[in-house]
Amino acid sequence: MRGKITAIIASSLLFINVIFWCSMLFILTPIKFILPEIAVRKIMDPIFSTIAGAWISCNSGWMKLTQSTQWDIKLPDNLDPKGWYFVSSNHQTWVDIFVLQHVLNGKIPFLKFFLKQELIRVPIMGQAWWALDFPFMKRFSKSYLEKYPEMKGKDIETTQKACEKFKYIPTSVMNFFEGTRFTPAKHEKQNSPYEHLLNPKSGGFAFALNAMGDKFQSCLDCTIVYPNGIPSFFDFMQGKVPEVIVRIREVPIPSEFCQGAYENDAEFKKRFQTWVSDLWSDKDQQIGELKQMANLDAHTHLTLG
Repeated sequence: MRGKITAIIASSLLFINVIFWCSMLFILTPIKFILPEIAVRKIMDPIFSTIAGAWISCNSGWMKLTQSTQWDIKLPDNLDPKGWYFVSSNHQTWVDIFVLQHVLNGKIPFLKFFLKQELIRVPIMGQAWWALDFPFMKRFSKSYLEKYPEMKGKDIETTQKACEKFKYIPTSVMNFFEGTRFTPAKHEKQNSPYEHLLNPKSGGFAFALNAMGDKFQSCLDCTIVYPNGIPSFFDFMQGKVPEVIVRIREVPIPSEFCQGAYENDAEFKKRFQTWVSDLWSDKDQQIGELKQMANLDAHTHLTLG
């Protein structure tokens, strides 16, 4: 019963927060159609980012009120709220988004996630993501391209066009390399070589680098671990996420990857995928070590208790 009451309170606060800040966004959005593109980027985007940051701060507020989560966070000391970052993370649950926003808000520019094109139709949130210039990706299957060959490359153009907007003001672009949430079933189906991760998809990262050149000063490699098991969003709203471990490291992006034809240069694509695979291997090992350490701490606590 207590969990359900917590969920009702948390959901109500979340809903109020969404309506309040989205209303502010929607009031200001028409101005974007009036001002020239450069003015929008330099004048309106900072205002929108401030609103988004306040939105996330309020999310952190109701999380503190309704959650008793223990946070174990380690991140670089030199993060710059006026920098340009590409942010990647493992992906297990919708809770990951709240975790990343909570941990990084105010330390780097507001996170903008790669989203599937279909999500723009989500009531209120879809329009808010559009107003905040989230990059919407439209990927075509091989069978679709065989039927409509003239659409080949259009998905890349869409991604690059979305990312070009971020050249003018400090931006953090977030992408889950796995492209979907981790589950044992997906892990088995992919025959993933990693113990704790699905296979990474590096295309979105490559297209973003191609669009923004050397603007990204580095990649923030984020690792999220839930020692008590991967929570559902409902678990989170009920306050049933007792501990979250977050590790973030700053990884330099090789300059050669800021200019290259990922789709048309087989050698470039191979080098890029190898680099991402190395990042993923390190992350997989780190997740194993963090889980082992968390289990050891839990065992020690029980023994002493």
